[in-house]
Amino acid sequence: MIVAGCDVGSLTAEAVLLENGTILGSEIMLVRPTAEQSARDVMEKVLDRLSLSYDDIGFAVATGYGRETIPFANANLSEISCHAKGAHFLVPGIRTVIDVGGQDCKAIRVGSDGGVENFVMNDKCAAGTGRSLELNSEALGVQVSELGPISLEAKEAIVITSQCSIFTELEIMHLLMEGRRTADVAAGINQAMARRVKMLAGRVGIKNDVGITGGVSKNVGVVKMLEEMLNVEFVGFPEDPQIMGALGAALFAAEKAPQ
Repeated sequence: MIVAGCDVGSLTAEAVLLENGTILGSEIMLVRPTAEQSARDVMEKVLDRLSLSYDDIGFAVATGYGRETIPFANANLSEISCHAKGAHFLVPGIRTVIDVGGQDCKAIRVGSDGGVENFVMNDKCAAGTGRSLELNSEALGVQVSELGPISLEAKEAIVITSQCSIFTELEIMHLLMEGRRTADVAAGINQAMARRVKMLAGRVGIKNDVGITGGVSKNVGVVKMLEEMLNVEFVGFPEDPQIMGALGAALFAAEKAPQ
């Protein structure tokens, strides 16, 4: 039976199709104006690529912020459970998952069965999230995808003192007006992000093996600094770490589907 998982977040939407424990296909895209449209567009994209239709899906589970409005979903679950499930499926030895998404950051302790033992989330402030990196990148005058690679060219990471995302943007613009190197400011932005994530992860307690998921997992600068701060080496996932929530949702769909 083919099952589906769909994760609609604040910045991106992901879909995964699964059959008998094998990933048939996955898709990632920027969100549309509504969660419903995001879910339909990302799911139809992967279905079209595999020459399938909604009728081929035996059961679907939704997760993420828009999970309750996804029309084709048979059930919905929290992204915390789904990220733990997906990460454990790909790396059975994983015991800590750090998920840095567009709107929040989570540190999750994972049991040997893939269940959630404990978790913590950041507060409602945008600092320490993917959205804050987007805003900071705009202030720096680079694409958010460039922030990681550029930061690796830094001679020194300039310490960003502001805690609020809005004040951080002003601080970045001031540093550029002073003539500070773009790479050094980029390193400072990533360092500030890593520092916030480290504090959050410390509250749940780091236990090996550790993996990082979500869009920020693709920022090589943040990942490198976070590994140094936590004194760990993140596990490598055989699939895109950004699809982890949708993968976990698909795995739950396989369990919930009528036999």
